[in-house]
Amino acid sequence: MFPQSFSTTRLTLRPVRVDDAQAIFDRYAQDPEVTRFLTWRPHESLEDSRAYVEMCLKAESSRVYMIVLPSSGQAIGAFDLRKSGNSKLEYGCVLARPFWGQGLMTEALVEVVDWALRQPSIWRIGAVADVENVGSIRVMQKAGLQQEGVLRRWLTHPNISDVPRDCLSFARTR
Repeated sequence: MFPQSFSTTRLTLRPVRVDDAQAIFDRYAQDPEVTRFLTWRPHESLEDSRAYVEMCLKAESSRVYMIVLPSSGQAIGAFDLRKSGNSKLEYGCVLARPFWGQGLMTEALVEVVDWALRQPSIWRIGAVADVENVGSIRVMQKAGLQQEGVLRRWLTHPNISDVPRDCLSFARTR
């Protein structure tokens, strides 16, 4: 059900490949600032990134796309799109720190959301963000997702605390 790729003015999102492990490790997966609000700890070795890629390739109800700069072919992040029930999609995303603040993730999210809501069987796409994750919250707002509420003690972000933290829920529907 997922498309082979997405293209925007400045980006290509294409499925993760085995040979992406090195770029994942080098560009963002070991960066504690990038992984601060994620549900996984920074990768300590290239083997961690290889294991992640293998897990992505085996997934049946989701697809992980690498966010790539077409001009250089450089992978700078990832976008995980997951089927959640019969009519819903959820997503998660990560972007290497040197590319923060340039509107790239908003651009990718707008493209994916627009695609999702054109699908006859999809009525909703959304995600959650830690209440302190100002960057992700701003991306969702700029991409037209609406804040729906606060989910108390919703997710554990192990790089912050071992205790579940409050998250804000955002979605766009048709």
